[in-house]
Amino acid sequence: MEKQQFKAESKRLLEMMINSIYTQREIFLRELISNASDAIDKIYYKALTDDQLVFNKESYYIKVTVDKANRTLTLSDTGIGMTQEELENNLGVIAKSGSLAFKKENEAKDGHNIIGQFGVGFYSAFMVADKVEVISRALGADEAFKWESEGADGYTISTADKGTVGTDIIMTIKPNTEDDNYDEFLEEYRLRAIIKKYSDFIRYPIKMDMKGQRPKEGSEGEFEEYQEEQTVNSMVPIWRKNKSELTQEDYDNFYFEKRYGFDKPLKHLHISADGAVVYNAILFIPENTPFDYYTKEFEKGLELYSNGVLIMDKCGDLLPDYFGFVKGMVDSEDLSLNISRELLQHDRQLQLIAKNIKNKIKSTLQSLLKDEREKYESFYTSFGRQLKFGVYNDYGANKDTLQDLLLFYSSKEKKQVTLDEYVSRMPEDQKFIYYASGESIDRLEKLPQAEIVTDKGYELLYFTDDIDEFAIKMINTYKDKSFKNVSSGDLGIEADEADKQTEEEVNENKDLFTSMKEFLGDKVTGVKASKRLKSHPVCLSSEGEVTIEMEKVLKAMPNGQDVKADKVLEINVNHDVFKALKDAYASDKTKLNLYTNLLYNQALLIEGLTVQDPVEFTNDICKIMV
Repeated sequence: MEKQQFKAESKRLLEMMINSIYTQREIFLRELISNASDAIDKIYYKALTDDQLVFNKESYYIKVTVDKANRTLTLSDTGIGMTQEELENNLGVIAKSGSLAFKKENEAKDGHNIIGQFGVGFYSAFMVADKVEVISRALGADEAFKWESEGADGYTISTADKGTVGTDIIMTIKPNTEDDNYDEFLEEYRLRAIIKKYSDFIRYPIKMDMKGQRPKEGSEGEFEEYQEEQTVNSMVPIWRKNKSELTQEDYDNFYFEKRYGFDKPLKHLHISADGAVVYNAILFIPENTPFDYYTKEFEKGLELYSNGVLIMDKCGDLLPDYFGFVKGMVDSEDLSLNISRELLQHDRQLQLIAKNIKNKIKSTLQSLLKDEREKYESFYTSFGRQLKFGVYNDYGANKDTLQDLLLFYSSKEKKQVTLDEYVSRMPEDQKFIYYASGESIDRLEKLPQAEIVTDKGYELLYFTDDIDEFAIKMINTYKDKSFKNVSSGDLGIEADEADKQTEEEVNENKDLFTSMKEFLGDKVTGVKASKRLKSHPVCLSSEGEVTIEMEKVLKAMPNGQDVKADKVLEINVNHDVFKALKDAYASDKTKLNLYTNLLYNQALLIEGLTVQDPVEFTNDICKIMV
């Protein structure tokens, strides 16, 4: 029997197939099972036009057999088989696909979609095998043939004995090395796991002889091993069933079986799209945050299938980052796959699917917000921070998509509210959407700067997430209303009689405020009489784009950005403390400096900022006590 050479730059090309195209060795089983499924599909296609051929689906299957003693793994199918010429053409020419040729010849017919189109999947067997034998008998043929190869040095074809139509691929598994464990491909449960992962939804039964234990007859407490043939794949995927056939329990079970999470999903989406691009998807909105969600180790993405065959575990291109919490899968026949079926070309079909999925997720969240508020608030507790990051990232490019999904705690409602709900309640004379930013609701409810806003009867939004104010800066305006921090220099509130008196105090006490500013130096950009304080003696406000809370957040970052807000020390001229300041200015500059330092540090503490010299601060307190 003469050995023949591959009809391509065989050694170099085959080595590339084995070492470069596939990133994981276990993929070989997916490729061979996909080819076996195609072989059965080809009989189905022929039966559509051949009245003499009856396709009884129950008669067709794929069988995986392990022989540990001889280190062989055999994959058999009851498909269409190959003639000697087809073995020569399909397996002797690397990257020539018999499935692709068959598909082109039959693409006008209705029926199953052929999976294999590249003609390289078969050669992935050489990633795990030293030798590969293919014994095949074609439909309608009386004779079988064997193709045999040990790799790039060529192959032989000879006659063989095979009593049934179909193909057997017999792989002699490589011995283990220091770095590689090939024995795993001779373990039934490992093989079963690979099949479940990649080929669970192949439409034909994939059978294996599985070992088990059962009580031994006639003996108490003893067990015996037994072996039985089992179908290890599910065959019919849940996403191809009609929604009317499925219950919530079916979707929950699918969520648990796919190990999307340990929680119970809050909501599911079952999408069957049949338009510019055809695809099916089942998506889940989890209830709880994965433990690693806000770490760099977390990888977003959906499982991606093509005709029921898993292509990618995590296809990040299908989800925008701000919806990265969504779990689930997408199956499409329209995807443009690369040669290894592992990576995607960034084509129009993928972009259309991703856009559609984004819109479906948003509309589902909006429905939750409107119709199942309690559920939405539970979701928002877990993933609201991610939505805010989505608003902030990319310079606010996604704000229109996300702003109506945001919730903030309301000073009036004492619960989370949307921006739309806030604006709908605004009095006619209110110019801005007012907010206060800080570490906790409890602290913000006592914030001195908010007094004038709440006295006006205006509602406040409380920002307690470090991302909140940054996100709002990106939104900038909502329904033509700008956002205003209550610590901002100008609150946009019309002056009343008290304000006019304050302005008179400013004119009368300019020198006092100048003296206090000179003492504090560059710690503040100014000292002035406050128009916002009612009962509190002092507070800090800020001028410019960087607020005091933003300064705290930026300084807490790993790179420790040295960004400072322009702080203004505001004094309540209607408070008894101001009289003490005036008296000290008139008679005792040392005491004025002491009072100024105390008031400045007090304002820092109110804001949750660090007092630069705590010892000096406590000594100052002691000085006024004696």
